[in-house]
Amino acid sequence: MYHTIEFGADMWVDLERSPRQPLERARLGRGTKARAQIRPHVIETPDGPTEVADLFFDDGTAARDVPFSLFTFAD
Repeated sequence: MYHTIEFGADMWVDLERSPRQPLERARLGRGTKARAQIRPHVIETPDGPTEVADLFFDDGTAARDVPFSLFTFAD
């Protein structure tokens, strides 16, 4: 299921286009809206456990381990 999300801060992400292509660095600006499938999980950081999500955008790209604190659901 795709959700419309909105980014609440400027951030850089490494976008995956294909397993055979290198990662592409992209800037997602504050207020940017996108449609994505969200796969949540928790990772261990120096500050403790952090809730993150892998975002699978409708254009076929993916961004991994994006903190939930950086985006909200717009729909």
